[in-house]
Amino acid sequence: MLNIYEVSLSLVEDLNPLLDRLERRNAKLYDQLERALSSVVLNIAEGCGQYAGHRRERYRTALGSAREVRAIHDYVVRRRIHAPLSAEAIDKLARIIGTLVKLTR
Repeated sequence: MLNIYEVSLSLVEDLNPLLDRLERRNAKLYDQLERALSSVVLNIAEGCGQYAGHRRERYRTALGSAREVRAIHDYVVRRRIHAPLSAEAIDKLARIIGTLVKLTR
């Protein structure tokens, strides 16, 4: 299993406070973040068990979802719905995106 799989699970823990806040404040955005975040984790795991083009496609899906997670974070921060994630959590997300970019080439 790829190391970013574990990093993605750690990111889920980092995002729990944001998810909890959105669940109470904005159900649609909560649902979107929940789906994007689960897609990152699940598609990384699924890609690890695939071959050739199927593997790349799972990683592309995970990459798109990771970028969506980042966009939701940026949006809620600018809307002042939630404070920015820690630098460590942002680094995890950047690491996931960077690794997935390399894996999809």
